[in-house]
Amino acid sequence: HLVESGGGLVQPGGSLRLSCAASGFTMDYYSRAWFRQAPGKDREVVPCVSRSDGKTYYEDFVKGRFTISRDNAENTMYLRMDDLKPEDTAVYYCAAAKPNWIGNCVRYGYEYWGQGTEVTVSP
Repeated sequence: HLVESGGGLVQPGGSLRLSCAASGFTMDYYSRAWFRQAPGKDREVVPCVSRSDGKTYYEDFVKGRFTISRDNAENTMYLRMDDLKPEDTAVYYCAAAKPNWIGNCVRYGYEYWGQGTEVTVSP
């Protein structure tokens, strides 16, 4: 079970931190990802972290602006978003995949999903 929070309305250039609290499993043992889906567009991965090899992947359009992290004590992962742009407007979802997945975490089958939190970047 994953529950996101932290979305909202922010001006261009602003920052937000999204949270994703896990229950029923230990997030540190799973591969983790944040996805987003903008109106009329397909869902896309933003960053992901592979449990099997520890590699982190960021899409080019968020490199240097977004950071994925976790707090094991809180069983929570975060997405820090800086220098937000209007094109970052979307519903953001956190997801977790069992640790047996290998290779690029973009292509994992994520078994656990949050309900989504809306981020709107507008003046």
